[in-house]
Order: sequence, then structure tokens, then C-alpha cells
Amino acid sequence: MIIGNVYRKYFKNNLFLKMILFFSIIMIVTIITFSYLMFLSLSEAAVQRQMNIQKRAVESVSSYVSGKYESVQNMMRDVYRDSELASNTSFLMEHPYEEYVRFRLDKFYSDIGATTDAVQFFRNKMEDDPDIRSLMLYSADQQQLYVYNQHKQFKIIPTNAARSFVPDAMYLEEEAQVSIPNIWVRKIVNLPDQQMYSLRVPVNNKQSLRNVGQLLVYFDAEKIWGSLANYRDDFKGTIVVLSAHGDVLFDTSNTLYGSKYPYAEQVSSIYDTGVIGEDMIITKLTQSQGGYTVLSAVPKEELAATYRGVRNSIITIALICILVAIIVPSLFIGNFARRIYNIIRLMRKVKKGDLKARIDDPREDELGQISKSFNDMLDELNLYIDRGLKAEIKQKHAELAALEARVNPHFLYNTLEVIRMRSISHGAHDVAEMIYSLSVLFKSFVQQKSNYTLKDELEACRLYLELFRIRYKDKFSYSIRCDKPFESIPIFKMSLQPIIENYILHGMRADRNDNHIEISVQPSGEDCIVQVRDNGKGIARERLEQIMTGLYHPDKNAESFGLRSIHERLGLLFGDRYGLEIESEEGQGTTLTIRFPRKGEGVINHV
Repeated sequence: MIIGNVYRKYFKNNLFLKMILFFSIIMIVTIITFSYLMFLSLSEAAVQRQMNIQKRAVESVSSYVSGKYESVQNMMRDVYRDSELASNTSFLMEHPYEEYVRFRLDKFYSDIGATTDAVQFFRNKMEDDPDIRSLMLYSADQQQLYVYNQHKQFKIIPTNAARSFVPDAMYLEEEAQVSIPNIWVRKIVNLPDQQMYSLRVPVNNKQSLRNVGQLLVYFDAEKIWGSLANYRDDFKGTIVVLSAHGDVLFDTSNTLYGSKYPYAEQVSSIYDTGVIGEDMIITKLTQSQGGYTVLSAVPKEELAATYRGVRNSIITIALICILVAIIVPSLFIGNFARRIYNIIRLMRKVKKGDLKARIDDPREDELGQISKSFNDMLDELNLYIDRGLKAEIKQKHAELAALEARVNPHFLYNTLEVIRMRSISHGAHDVAEMIYSLSVLFKSFVQQKSNYTLKDELEACRLYLELFRIRYKDKFSYSIRCDKPFESIPIFKMSLQPIIENYILHGMRADRNDNHIEISVQPSGEDCIVQVRDNGKGIARERLEQIMTGLYHPDKNAESFGLRSIHERLGLLFGDRYGLEIESEEGQGTTLTIRFPRKGEGVINHV
């Protein structure tokens, strides 16, 4: 009610306020829509960019841990490649250390000479990698540990099963390649309380292939931060390294190390990227050989923060654009309206008999020219009045009206022909074609013919379609198929053209390049059938029912006047069995069938 009162009071009789309102609504909707689409695009790009950073960070950590895993594997490969070193290592693992020393001395004083010392070999490997905190060889036969601490000191620690849990721990964890350092091993070798992860490799006798122990290497977990140097300020959430059993080997939040990852089961079901719960996005990379997993866990709220600045910027720019789009046209249209109202006010004065009123508008634009012309007209009018020529003016008006009444339509055809020839001379052949089609089409509508045939109606349709083919260029095509014997069939005017017009207005898809309409003429016994088939939008089932109701029950439905007019004229002239049939499927196109007698008895000329 309030909106209606406001409309009647301010907008109903005010064209310029309507223009401002209409333009403002269009601009606001356009800017909001464009801003929203831009926000979607930029936010998606920001999220994708952040997910790429997360993925590269995960890959960097995985590459670092994989490098450590390969370095430990290479230690044992180097042992097995050197037969003497492999023999010495197996002897060390299978005998007490004192016997190993005598074994080495015997070799030294024999013909063999000095051979590679297994103890020194592993000390050198530890010295080569500053990230190693401890390197241990566990002898299953001797139940003792050969330990190198972070100061490169070599110790032998007995781990008899009767007094230590280490043999049991070694047995239970022999399948774990990358894991958390065992608490009993850490205690017995007196390792400092810092974050580490262990890499485990079985040690076999090269000759018998019997397992004689294990190689354990403890790495400093804090060194993993070095692999994140390029992403430390960019990645979001938490980077976590998990063992095969779901234990946390490293996490950037420093809160989960050594514990079971709370979402280990959910993570195991994710292949590459997925969502845990409702707000945790996971990027996962599993190393199959080492059995460890590196993942990135980012809350959606943190991802949203990556494009929050973009959103605020877009909102600010959109608001500014809306203000400019409203204020600038309002000022322009307001100024235009004031000048128009000034002209109207002066015209009303003249209407009341004040022929001395003049419009004061010195500008040279269209309104200025109207004002100047109006002033000149008043000057001339006063001059004629002063000379007493009112009667002559009336006579001139009568003659002019009579002259206009005698203007022949040929004047329009000739004018269009002049425009067409001028277009051809300037190279605008498509414009010339459209003018020619329009001229001939208009002539066919106006010209009275005693015998109007199907050929004439098809030619009118062709001219009409040609206009739109030129207009839409490569987006629209048509075809007309009619055998020569059918061209002379009598038919009334406008029997096909409204159908073509319906397709152009309602059926054609401007977003497609394959719009096509086909007109075909076929015999059907003593009748003739014209089918108009298109590949346009089609008609929804409910809408088609309404149209059919309008054809057969015009008193119930006043829509589709053009189709109803054709159907009614066919029925009145030829009988109830003649008329229109419509088949359509939404999104696929429409086929209209027009049936009329081939002999055309009862056709009324110029109907």
C-alpha cells in the first residue's frame, strides 16, 4: 500500500524519476551480479592457490623424509656391496665385541691385511649427516646395542631380555620402517628429551641370508622445518607426518608429537584431498615404501581468511560503483529534466497566448537547438500574425494535409531503394540485403493480389527469415522445401508468417550458433501439409496445454493470438478437419503442422 502511494505520488507521472529508478535498478543488479561472480572467481582462485601451497609444502616435507629414508637404505646397500664389510658387519652382529676385535686383528696380521671396519663405517655415515641424533645396531643374537650418540661416541649396551624390554620392543617393531623412537630404547641409551623419528632397516647375513639384527637411525624431527623454509609464512593449518600406525612423528603446531593422530582412521580413507568433519580440509601424500604419510590439515575458516581481503575490496569497489552509477546519471538526468520542464513551462505560456515568452537556453546540444528553434518559431509566428496571414496559414495546413493523404506507398519503396543503393555504393552489402528484403516484404504485405498462392506466402517468409539471417549472421539458418506443383496452391495471407515470427521472438536461442528453422511442404491425400520445424527452446508441457486450449477454446484462453487466428481462419474457410497441430519438447524444439486443401476451394481473396 505504501509502495503504491509512493509510486503514484512521485513516479507515475514523472518520466525522469522513472528513468533514474529504472537505470539505478539495472546498474545495482548488474554491479551486484558482476561483483558476486568476480568474488566467486577470485575466492576460488585464492583457495586453489592456497591449496597448491599446501600441496607443495606436503611434497617438500615428504621429499625430505624420503631422502632420509633412502639414506638409511643406502647405508645397508653400501654394506652389502662390499663383501668384506658385509662379512665384518655380520661377524659383529653375531659375536661379542671382543671376538670381533680379535677377528679384525687376525685379518690384519694375516695375508688379507686391513679390511673395512664396520664400527668405523657407521661412525662415518653418522658424521656425514648432521640431522642424525643417534645410530644403533641391535644384535638379536647377542641382545645388545651398538650405539653412536650425537657426539659420535660409540657405546655397547647390553639388553638382556631378563632385565630389559628392548629385545621385545625390537621384535614387535621390526616391521615398522618409519616410527616414533621406542621409549625403552630411548631410556636405555639415555637420549635427550627432544622430538625425533626413527628409521629401521633389518640387517641380514649376506651368506646365509639370516636376520642377525636391525639398524636404527634416530633423526632430529625439528630439522623437518628446514624443508618448509620456502612455505613457512604461506602455508595454513598444520603439517603433520604420521607413521604407518597413525603416530605423529612431526607436526608444525608442536602439540601432537608422539601421540595418536585423532583423525587417523578418517585420513586413511582419503586418497589425495578430502574433508574431515565439516570444516577440516586434508591434503595427503603417502610414501608407500617407508609407510609414512605427510598431510596438511587446514580449517575452512583459515582458507576463508585468504580471500577475506578480496571480498572486502570487492564490496568496497561495488559500493563506490553503485554510488557513482546512481549519482552521476541522476545529476545528468536531473539537469536534463530541469531544461525539459523549462521548455514545457514556456510552451504552456505560449498556449495561454503569451507569444512574447522565450526559452533561455544558450547551449548547443539537442535541447538547446529545440529551444532556439522554438524561439525562432515564435518570432516567425509573431511576424505572420502581424501581417494578418492567419487565414493563409490555415489554408496551407489544409493543403499540406491533403498532400500527405495522397502520398503513395511507392514513395516508401523508392526511398528504401535509394538507401539500398547508397549502402551498396559504400560497401555495406548486408545492410543493402536487409533493406531489399524489408522493401519487398513490405510491398508483399501492402500489395493487393487477386490470386495469393503458397509461393507468395513462402516468399514472404523467406524475406522475413532473410532479415534475421543477416542480423544474426552465423548463428541462424533456415531452409524452405517446396516442390513446384505445390507453389500454385491458393492460400490466404499471413498463414505462415506469424508462426515464423513466434519462433524468432520466443523460440530462438541467442546463445547458440546452430539455430535452424525448416519449412517443408508435403502432400497428404487431397490435402497439403506444411511443417515448420525448429531446434529452439521448445514449449513446456503446461504452456503447450494452454496454447492448445486457446486454439480450440478461444473463450477460455486469450493468448497466442497469431496461432489462434490462423487456426480459426483455416477452420472457417475449409472445415473443422483443417487447422494447426503443435508438437514440442522443452529444450529440443517445436514442430507446427498446417493442413489445408490442395485445391483451395472456398479461399477468400485477401483474407
